[in-house]
Amino acid sequence: MSRIEPSTTTLSTKGQVILPKPIRQALGWEAGERLIVERTLDGVRLKPVPIFPRTRVEDVSGCLAFEGTPKSLAEMEAGVLAEARRRHAGD
Repeated sequence: MSRIEPSTTTLSTKGQVILPKPIRQALGWEAGERLIVERTLDGVRLKPVPIFPRTRVEDVSGCLAFEGTPKSLAEMEAGVLAEARRRHAGD
């Protein structure tokens, strides 16, 4: 990650802050980006809202039930490799 020189901004009367363009570009943030704002001991931390909600293994285990004979590790690896080759055949 490249170092971006510190810069200053001003808090508006509506509580808005403009993030400098080099910082927005480096983070890939565009207009409309939803951010989490956290107060820290050093100040304020901004981070993007996750696309998917946080889940636990217990919440999702078994959601893709498989009926049939269990596959061996070698069979699973071969299946993944075959799909990767299929997807990148046109590259």
